[in-house]
Amino acid sequence: MDLRLLVYDATCRELGVGLSDAWYAGSVLYRALGRFDHVLGARSWHEAWHWLAEIAPGERIAEVQYWGHGNWGNARLGGERLDIDWLEPRHAQAAALNALRDRLASDALFWFRTCETFGAERGQDFARAFVDRFGCRAAGHTFIIGWWQSGLHSLAPGEVPTWPNDEGLRDGTPNAPERARWSQPWAPNTVSCLRGYIPDGF
Repeated sequence: MDLRLLVYDATCRELGVGLSDAWYAGSVLYRALGRFDHVLGARSWHEAWHWLAEIAPGERIAEVQYWGHGNWGNARLGGERLDIDWLEPRHAQAAALNALRDRLASDALFWFRTCETFGAERGQDFARAFVDRFGCRAAGHTFIIGWWQSGLHSLAPGEVPTWPNDEGLRDGTPNAPERARWSQPWAPNTVSCLRGYIPDGF
């Protein structure tokens, strides 16, 4: 069976406690439920990409989830912002990204469980660039996420986003977002943090 992998931000701690502890606890639960084969608490995107490229050599990868912070058009890890610039062929991490791309199964999924990464125009641009770079389906959110995780949408290579570019916005405009809304159970395309798969149609 192809690999299912989780990376979470291990750097989010204030006064010794923070969201990294919640993500770690969630990773233990998900592994106990058999949802992931390997987990990494990463401290940088450099570490994360190289781990994804090198873990369990020779095996294909069916799914990657990233749990951390995000914003419109980016996902953050240890102070670094993974954004559309990282997807350029000449980026310093291009070799590691290529190695991961070459290991992905034909129906692979990369799920950003981060706030707002697919929101506003920057988020939609990032989503299109990411799926074209990796040749796989990707998913992300348009709202601030917590227990509830709203605005979950996925995109495959060659597709264009169909969700509104103002979804999840509280203040600002799609091309100049300022503040996002918190997820709610009645908001569009909502799952809980315990949901381990993407519902049909999302």
